[in-house]
Amino acid sequence: MGTPEEVLNIGYPQEMILTSQEDACEVSCVHPDAVQKARSAMPDERYVDDASALLKAVADPTRLRLLSALNTGELCVCDLAAVVGISESAVSHQLRLLRAHRLVTFRKEGRVVYYRLLDHHVTVLIGSALDHARE
Repeated sequence: MGTPEEVLNIGYPQEMILTSQEDACEVSCVHPDAVQKARSAMPDERYVDDASALLKAVADPTRLRLLSALNTGELCVCDLAAVVGISESAVSHQLRLLRAHRLVTFRKEGRVVYYRLLDHHVTVLIGSALDHARE
């Protein structure tokens, strides 16, 4: 299976991997001004919890594919199932979770349910995550 360091570094380019000697300070010191600046910039704990839950919801590959598809515009459940390659039932299940996390919204037209990204923040989140992964 490999050493703990090898397991943690799976998927990262070699130049990004720090050895145990490189990833820690060689001396113990605290920079009070930097610490105070970082502490004052920390978000409220409830926002950290909510943002963490949001990122966990987006972290699933199927849900990210659904969100990416919706980034092109409004799609019905049947269309999403065809795009992502899973059953309509599975799409509906994932969309319920995305809706609960306020990532998507829907409208009903007769017997067809259309989904779209909730707002521009979701578009930026998905775009930024994918751009970062491409770099």
